[in-house]
Amino acid sequence: MAGIPSADDDKLVVAISSRALFDFEEENRVFDPADPRAYMQLQLERLDTPARPGVAFSLVRKLLAFNAAGAGRILGVDSDSQPTAPKPDRLQRQRVEVVVLSRNDPVSGMRVFRSVRAHGLTSVQRGVFTQGAAPFRYLRPLGAHLFLSANEADVREALALGFPAAQVATQSAPAADTHQDEVRIAFDGDAVLFSDEAERVYQTAGLDAFQAHEAEKAALPLPPGPFKPFLAALHRLQQRGGPMRIRTALVTARGAPAHERAIQTLMHWNIAVDEAMFLGGMPKGPFLREFEPDFFFDDQTGHVLSAAQHVPAGLVRSGIAHETQEAHE
Repeated sequence: MAGIPSADDDKLVVAISSRALFDFEEENRVFDPADPRAYMQLQLERLDTPARPGVAFSLVRKLLAFNAAGAGRILGVDSDSQPTAPKPDRLQRQRVEVVVLSRNDPVSGMRVFRSVRAHGLTSVQRGVFTQGAAPFRYLRPLGAHLFLSANEADVREALALGFPAAQVATQSAPAADTHQDEVRIAFDGDAVLFSDEAERVYQTAGLDAFQAHEAEKAALPLPPGPFKPFLAALHRLQQRGGPMRIRTALVTARGAPAHERAIQTLMHWNIAVDEAMFLGGMPKGPFLREFEPDFFFDDQTGHVLSAAQHVPAGLVRSGIAHETQEAHE
């Protein structure tokens, strides 16, 4: 089901939970789903205290910079850097829209939006707060190209519906601040950008069978994986130009000769990545530390944990590895 069309394919739409956008880990420690009153009260007491940036904050802030025009008025900032009231049609003219999609209650949602404003993300003006109910069902009317959440079940359901989704590693290191004019995003290949067709061969028959399978099918493009629509949306955004640039990297455990099929697949899609790292099973974390992405997506828990020591990372609960895990739960 990958590739559900957006309600507006000319606009990149990112849906994000409050815990992915802001650091609510301290508040989350008092959360009890059977009795959320202590959590709600704590959020109310901190209503005027802006939350600290969370795992995906850098990614969101840089993507929203694609909306900048002229003196920055699309971002809701006047020449004195004071927030201004948005015009009614402003959201319709955005190239990137970020919507908060959260299990928080509406009162806690007030703190989210006050934190949004305090951090200057004034073009974030839409939100859905479900007070514990599953929020993923709203991805379709939003036309989301990406869903980021700290909730494992919501990510699984979103992926099952065909939406690119990742569970943020809330313990991730923050993004580097050395590429302010560039959005940097890194992707794993199999079960993320590509289907898990080849990964299934590796898991069931081993490395030699995997290498032989990929060499035999080197000229045959891999089927798309869950994040191909997001990569395509980034490509469209990049093609339109603007004050920001997008730099992408494929960071995969594949090595030669299995690298060729990955490259052929991207060529078949007419989508290029800026960097490709074929690591042949080496740990990805040190390479990602050097690339300095604003976010990294991988389907393997071990790779996400390695990456999270250095960069913001998220787990794509897709493919055979997660089918096996779910079967044992």
